[in-house]
Amino acid sequence: MNNRSRSPIDALILALPETAGSALYGMVDVLAATGTLWRELTGEEPGHRLIAPRIVAPKKRPFRCGNGIPVSPDISLEETRRPEIIILPELWLAPTDDMGDRYPEVKDWIRRCYRQGSTVYTACSGSILLAATGLLDGREATSHWGYQELFRTCFPAVRFNPEPNLVIADAAGRIVTAGGTTSWHDLALHIIARHCSPGEALRIAKVYLLKWHGEGQLPFASLVRRQPHADSVVRRAETWLGEHFREAHAVAAVVEACGIPERSLKRRFKAATGTTLMAHAQNLRIEEAKRMLENGELSADEIAETVGYENPAFFRRLFKRSTGLTPGAYRRMFKPMAKSATAAATA
Repeated sequence: MNNRSRSPIDALILALPETAGSALYGMVDVLAATGTLWRELTGEEPGHRLIAPRIVAPKKRPFRCGNGIPVSPDISLEETRRPEIIILPELWLAPTDDMGDRYPEVKDWIRRCYRQGSTVYTACSGSILLAATGLLDGREATSHWGYQELFRTCFPAVRFNPEPNLVIADAAGRIVTAGGTTSWHDLALHIIARHCSPGEALRIAKVYLLKWHGEGQLPFASLVRRQPHADSVVRRAETWLGEHFREAHAVAAVVEACGIPERSLKRRFKAATGTTLMAHAQNLRIEEAKRMLENGELSADEIAETVGYENPAFFRRLFKRSTGLTPGAYRRMFKPMAKSATAAATA
Protein backbone atom coordinates (compact mmCIF):
# COMPACT_ATOMS: atom_id res chain seq x y z
CA MET A 1 0.00 0.00 0.00
CA ASN A 2 1.49 3.39 -0.93
CA ASN A 3 1.36 6.52 1.22
CA ARG A 4 -1.33 8.13 -0.93
CA SER A 5 -3.81 5.30 -0.48
CA ARG A 6 -3.42 4.49 3.19
CA SER A 7 -5.09 6.20 6.12
CA PRO A 8 -2.92 8.43 8.31
CA ILE A 9 -0.97 6.55 10.98
CA ASP A 10 -2.50 6.86 14.44
CA ALA A 11 0.15 8.29 16.77
CA LEU A 12 -0.83 8.93 20.38
CA ILE A 13 1.39 11.33 22.33
CA LEU A 14 1.05 10.98 26.09
CA ALA A 15 0.55 14.13 28.16
CA LEU A 16 0.82 14.30 31.95
CA PRO A 17 1.13 17.24 34.37
CA GLU A 18 4.92 16.65 34.33
CA THR A 19 5.16 16.73 30.51
CA ALA A 20 7.32 19.40 28.87
CA GLY A 21 5.01 21.44 26.67
CA SER A 22 7.68 22.26 24.08
CA ALA A 23 8.35 18.58 23.39
CA LEU A 24 4.63 17.71 23.42
CA TYR A 25 3.46 20.37 20.99
CA GLY A 26 6.64 20.30 18.94
CA MET A 27 6.09 16.61 18.26
CA VAL A 28 2.41 17.22 17.44
CA ASP A 29 3.30 20.03 15.04
CA VAL A 30 6.08 18.17 13.18
CA LEU A 31 4.22 14.87 12.82
CA ALA A 32 1.04 16.62 11.68
CA ALA A 33 2.99 18.27 8.85
CA THR A 34 3.97 14.99 7.19
CA GLY A 35 2.79 14.66 3.61
CA THR A 36 1.47 18.21 3.27
CA LEU A 37 3.67 21.08 4.42
CA TRP A 38 6.57 20.57 1.99
CA ARG A 39 4.16 20.37 -0.92
CA GLU A 40 2.43 23.58 0.16
CA LEU A 41 5.73 25.47 0.48
CA THR A 42 7.11 24.27 -2.85
CA GLY A 43 3.90 24.49 -4.86
CA GLU A 44 3.74 20.79 -5.61
CA GLU A 45 0.54 18.83 -6.10
CA PRO A 46 -1.38 18.75 -2.79
CA GLY A 47 -0.77 15.69 -0.66
CA HIS A 48 -2.47 14.28 2.40
CA ARG A 49 -1.40 13.87 5.98
CA LEU A 50 0.63 10.71 6.61
CA ILE A 51 0.59 10.74 10.42
CA ALA A 52 -2.32 11.84 12.60
CA PRO A 53 -0.93 12.76 16.04
CA ARG A 54 -3.35 12.98 18.94
CA ILE A 55 -2.76 13.91 22.56
CA VAL A 56 -3.77 11.19 25.00
CA ALA A 57 -4.06 11.64 28.77
CA PRO A 58 -5.46 9.65 31.70
CA LYS A 59 -8.67 11.68 31.49
CA LYS A 60 -10.12 13.68 28.62
CA ARG A 61 -10.30 16.95 30.46
CA PRO A 62 -8.11 20.06 30.13
CA PHE A 63 -5.15 20.50 32.48
CA ARG A 64 -1.80 22.27 32.59
CA CYS A 65 1.50 20.54 32.00
CA GLY A 66 5.04 21.75 32.72
CA ASN A 67 5.44 25.53 33.13
CA GLY A 68 1.65 25.93 33.22
CA ILE A 69 1.13 25.20 29.51
CA PRO A 70 -2.53 24.28 28.81
CA VAL A 71 -3.36 20.85 27.41
CA SER A 72 -6.67 19.72 25.94
CA PRO A 73 -6.42 15.96 25.36
CA ASP A 74 -7.96 14.52 22.22
CA ILE A 75 -8.60 11.15 23.81
CA SER A 76 -8.39 9.38 27.17
CA LEU A 77 -6.50 6.20 27.91
CA GLU A 78 -9.66 4.12 28.19
CA GLU A 79 -10.86 5.30 24.75
CA THR A 80 -7.76 4.11 22.88
CA ARG A 81 -7.83 1.10 20.56
CA ARG A 82 -4.48 -0.45 19.57
CA PRO A 83 -2.62 2.66 18.34
CA GLU A 84 0.18 1.98 15.88
CA ILE A 85 2.48 4.41 17.68
CA ILE A 86 2.63 5.73 21.23
CA ILE A 87 5.10 8.46 22.20
CA LEU A 88 6.21 9.35 25.72
CA PRO A 89 7.74 12.84 25.48
CA GLU A 90 10.02 14.63 27.91
CA LEU A 91 8.92 14.98 31.53
CA TRP A 92 10.05 17.60 34.02
CA LEU A 93 11.62 15.24 36.57
CA ALA A 94 14.34 15.74 39.16
CA PRO A 95 17.50 13.66 38.63
CA THR A 96 16.38 11.45 41.53
CA ASP A 97 12.69 11.05 40.55
CA ASP A 98 11.91 7.49 39.38
CA MET A 99 8.14 8.25 39.32
CA GLY A 100 7.63 5.78 42.16
CA ASP A 101 4.04 4.60 42.43
CA ARG A 102 2.59 7.43 40.33
CA TYR A 103 0.34 6.77 37.35
CA PRO A 104 -0.24 3.01 37.67
CA GLU A 105 -3.03 3.24 35.08
CA VAL A 106 -0.63 4.91 32.62
CA LYS A 107 2.00 2.21 33.13
CA ASP A 108 -0.65 -0.49 32.61
CA TRP A 109 -1.77 1.26 29.42
CA ILE A 110 1.80 1.39 28.05
CA ARG A 111 2.32 -2.31 28.77
CA ARG A 112 -1.03 -3.19 27.20
CA CYS A 113 -0.33 -1.16 24.04
CA TYR A 114 3.05 -2.85 23.63
CA ARG A 115 1.53 -6.32 24.08
CA GLN A 116 -1.09 -5.47 21.44
CA GLY A 117 1.56 -4.47 18.90
CA SER A 118 2.11 -0.73 19.36
CA THR A 119 5.58 0.69 18.77
CA VAL A 120 6.70 2.67 21.83
CA TYR A 121 8.89 5.75 21.46
CA THR A 122 10.30 7.90 24.26
CA ALA A 123 12.08 11.24 24.25
CA CYS A 124 14.48 12.33 26.97
CA SER A 125 13.06 11.58 30.45
CA GLY A 126 10.07 9.82 28.95
CA SER A 127 12.27 6.74 29.16
CA ILE A 128 12.04 6.93 32.96
CA LEU A 129 8.31 6.33 32.75
CA LEU A 130 8.95 3.47 30.33
CA ALA A 131 11.59 2.00 32.64
CA ALA A 132 9.04 2.10 35.47
CA THR A 133 6.79 -0.22 33.44
CA GLY A 134 9.50 -2.90 33.33
CA LEU A 135 9.53 -2.97 29.51
CA LEU A 136 13.15 -1.83 29.42
CA ASP A 137 14.43 -4.53 31.78
CA GLY A 138 17.31 -6.40 30.15
CA ARG A 139 17.38 -3.93 27.26
CA GLU A 140 19.60 -1.02 26.27
CA ALA A 141 18.11 2.45 26.55
CA THR A 142 19.10 6.09 26.64
CA SER A 143 17.76 9.33 28.09
CA HIS A 144 19.21 12.69 29.05
CA TRP A 145 22.75 12.18 30.35
CA GLY A 146 21.70 13.81 33.66
CA TYR A 147 19.64 10.71 34.54
CA GLN A 148 22.55 8.26 34.36
CA GLU A 149 22.79 7.89 38.13
CA LEU A 150 19.02 7.46 38.48
CA PHE A 151 19.07 4.54 36.06
CA ARG A 152 22.06 3.03 37.83
CA THR A 153 20.38 3.10 41.24
CA CYS A 154 16.66 2.74 40.45
CA PHE A 155 16.62 0.70 37.24
CA PRO A 156 19.72 -1.51 37.39
CA ALA A 157 18.15 -4.05 35.02
CA VAL A 158 18.21 -1.46 32.22
CA ARG A 159 21.44 -1.21 30.21
CA PHE A 160 21.63 2.58 30.25
CA ASN A 161 23.79 4.22 27.60
CA PRO A 162 24.13 8.03 27.86
CA GLU A 163 26.08 8.40 24.61
CA PRO A 164 23.78 7.95 21.58
CA ASN A 165 20.89 10.16 20.55
CA LEU A 166 18.72 7.13 19.71
CA VAL A 167 18.71 3.55 20.99
CA ILE A 168 16.61 0.79 19.42
CA ALA A 169 15.98 -1.57 22.31
CA ASP A 170 14.68 -4.68 20.56
CA ALA A 171 15.26 -6.56 17.33
CA ALA A 172 11.83 -5.63 15.97
CA GLY A 173 12.41 -1.94 16.64
CA ARG A 174 9.24 -1.64 18.70
CA ILE A 175 10.91 0.17 21.59
CA VAL A 176 13.03 3.22 20.76
CA THR A 177 14.42 5.71 23.28
CA ALA A 178 15.89 9.12 22.46
CA GLY A 179 18.41 11.16 24.44
CA GLY A 180 18.23 14.59 26.03
CA THR A 181 15.73 17.41 25.53
CA THR A 182 15.78 18.37 21.82
CA SER A 183 16.51 14.77 20.83
CA TRP A 184 12.77 14.66 20.15
CA HIS A 185 13.83 16.22 16.82
CA ASP A 186 15.86 13.09 16.03
CA LEU A 187 13.02 10.90 17.27
CA ALA A 188 10.46 12.65 15.06
CA LEU A 189 12.69 12.21 12.01
CA HIS A 190 13.22 8.54 12.88
CA ILE A 191 9.47 7.98 13.21
CA ILE A 192 8.74 9.72 9.90
CA ALA A 193 11.53 7.87 8.07
CA ARG A 194 10.40 4.51 9.41
CA HIS A 195 6.62 4.82 9.16
CA CYS A 196 6.41 7.07 6.07
CA SER A 197 9.67 7.24 4.09
CA PRO A 198 13.25 8.53 4.41
CA GLY A 199 12.43 11.10 1.74
CA GLU A 200 9.57 12.52 3.79
CA ALA A 201 11.84 12.70 6.86
CA LEU A 202 14.36 14.71 4.84
CA ARG A 203 11.66 17.07 3.59
CA ILE A 204 10.39 17.67 7.14
CA ALA A 205 13.97 18.26 8.34
CA LYS A 206 14.38 20.92 5.66
CA VAL A 207 11.07 22.61 6.46
CA TYR A 208 11.69 22.80 10.22
CA LEU A 209 15.50 23.18 10.03
CA LEU A 210 15.87 20.08 12.19
CA LYS A 211 19.42 18.85 12.72
CA TRP A 212 20.24 15.18 13.17
CA HIS A 213 22.52 14.93 16.22
CA GLY A 214 24.84 12.37 14.71
CA GLU A 215 27.53 13.22 17.24
CA GLY A 216 25.33 11.81 20.01
CA GLN A 217 25.08 13.22 23.52
CA LEU A 218 28.68 12.95 24.70
CA PRO A 219 29.78 16.42 23.50
CA PHE A 220 26.95 18.01 25.49
CA ALA A 221 27.25 15.98 28.68
CA SER A 222 28.86 17.20 31.88
CA LEU A 223 31.40 14.66 33.07
CA VAL A 224 31.29 15.94 36.64
CA ARG A 225 28.05 15.72 38.58
CA ARG A 226 27.74 16.13 42.34
CA GLN A 227 25.92 13.05 43.61
CA PRO A 228 23.95 13.21 46.86
CA HIS A 229 25.52 11.02 49.54
CA ALA A 230 26.30 11.11 53.25
CA ASP A 231 29.96 10.01 53.25
CA SER A 232 31.91 12.96 54.66
CA VAL A 233 35.29 11.46 53.75
CA VAL A 234 34.26 11.05 50.12
CA ARG A 235 32.89 14.60 50.10
CA ARG A 236 36.26 15.81 51.41
CA ALA A 237 38.00 13.89 48.63
CA GLU A 238 35.72 15.47 46.01
CA THR A 239 36.41 18.95 47.37
CA TRP A 240 40.17 18.37 47.50
CA LEU A 241 40.30 17.02 43.94
CA GLY A 242 38.20 19.94 42.74
CA GLU A 243 40.98 22.26 43.91
CA HIS A 244 44.05 20.14 43.07
CA PHE A 245 43.15 18.00 40.04
CA ARG A 246 45.75 19.74 37.85
CA GLU A 247 48.59 18.55 40.07
CA ALA A 248 50.75 15.56 39.23
CA HIS A 249 49.82 12.39 41.14
CA ALA A 250 46.56 13.97 42.32
CA VAL A 251 44.96 10.62 43.16
CA ALA A 252 47.80 9.55 45.43
CA ALA A 253 47.80 12.97 47.05
CA VAL A 254 44.07 12.93 47.79
CA VAL A 255 44.46 9.60 49.58
CA GLU A 256 47.07 11.18 51.82
CA ALA A 257 44.91 14.27 52.33
CA CYS A 258 41.95 12.15 53.48
CA GLY A 259 44.04 10.14 55.92
CA ILE A 260 42.51 6.70 55.34
CA PRO A 261 43.88 3.62 53.54
CA GLU A 262 43.88 3.90 49.74
CA ARG A 263 41.78 0.78 49.24
CA SER A 264 39.14 2.03 51.70
CA LEU A 265 38.90 5.44 50.07
CA LYS A 266 38.62 3.99 46.57
CA ARG A 267 35.93 1.54 47.69
CA ARG A 268 33.91 4.22 49.52
CA PHE A 269 34.31 6.70 46.67
CA LYS A 270 32.97 4.24 44.09
CA ALA A 271 30.06 3.25 46.35
CA ALA A 272 29.06 6.86 47.04
CA THR A 273 29.52 8.40 43.57
CA GLY A 274 29.28 5.52 41.12
CA THR A 275 32.70 6.32 39.65
CA THR A 276 36.33 5.73 40.58
CA LEU A 277 38.78 8.20 42.06
CA MET A 278 40.91 8.09 38.93
CA ALA A 279 37.92 8.57 36.62
CA HIS A 280 36.73 11.53 38.71
CA ALA A 281 40.13 13.21 38.51
CA GLN A 282 40.22 12.63 34.74
CA ASN A 283 36.70 14.00 34.34
CA LEU A 284 37.66 17.16 36.23
CA ARG A 285 40.62 17.63 33.90
CA ILE A 286 38.57 17.06 30.75
CA GLU A 287 35.85 19.46 31.93
CA GLU A 288 38.50 22.14 32.48
CA ALA A 289 39.92 21.40 29.04
CA LYS A 290 36.44 21.80 27.52
CA ARG A 291 36.06 25.24 29.11
CA MET A 292 39.47 26.29 27.79
CA LEU A 293 38.61 25.12 24.28
CA GLU A 294 35.29 26.98 24.41
CA ASN A 295 36.71 30.27 25.63
CA GLY A 296 40.45 30.47 24.94
CA GLU A 297 43.09 30.30 22.23
CA LEU A 298 45.57 27.81 23.69
CA SER A 299 46.45 24.82 21.53
CA ALA A 300 45.38 21.32 22.53
CA ASP A 301 48.95 20.50 23.57
CA GLU A 302 49.12 23.59 25.80
CA ILE A 303 45.74 22.76 27.33
CA ALA A 304 46.87 19.20 28.02
CA GLU A 305 49.83 20.47 30.02
CA THR A 306 47.71 23.06 31.86
CA VAL A 307 45.17 20.49 33.09
CA GLY A 308 47.82 18.03 34.21
CA TYR A 309 48.82 15.76 31.30
CA GLU A 310 52.46 15.52 30.26
CA ASN A 311 51.59 13.36 27.25
CA PRO A 312 49.47 15.31 24.71
CA ALA A 313 48.68 12.16 22.73
CA PHE A 314 47.20 10.48 25.81
CA PHE A 315 45.17 13.63 26.51
CA ARG A 316 43.77 13.64 22.98
CA ARG A 317 42.76 9.98 23.21
CA LEU A 318 41.12 10.51 26.59
CA PHE A 319 39.32 13.64 25.38
CA LYS A 320 37.94 11.81 22.32
CA ARG A 321 36.81 8.88 24.46
CA SER A 322 35.13 11.20 26.97
CA THR A 323 33.40 13.61 24.58
CA GLY A 324 33.15 11.73 21.31
CA LEU A 325 35.09 14.52 19.56
CA THR A 326 38.70 15.52 19.08
CA PRO A 327 39.75 18.73 20.88
CA GLY A 328 39.76 20.57 17.55
CA ALA A 329 36.29 19.36 16.60
CA TYR A 330 34.98 20.23 20.06
CA ARG A 331 36.36 23.78 19.74
CA ARG A 332 34.77 24.21 16.30
CA MET A 333 31.44 23.01 17.64
CA PHE A 334 31.20 24.99 20.88
CA LYS A 335 33.42 28.06 20.64
CA PRO A 336 30.97 29.92 18.34
CA MET A 337 28.18 29.23 20.84
CA ALA A 338 30.27 30.51 23.78
CA LYS A 339 31.33 33.58 21.79
CA SER A 340 27.74 34.39 20.83
CA ALA A 341 26.52 33.92 24.41
CA THR A 342 29.25 36.25 25.71
CA ALA A 343 28.42 38.88 23.10
CA ALA A 344 24.71 38.71 23.97
CA ALA A 345 25.44 39.06 27.69
CA THR A 346 27.58 42.18 27.20
CA ALA A 347 25.40 43.86 24.58
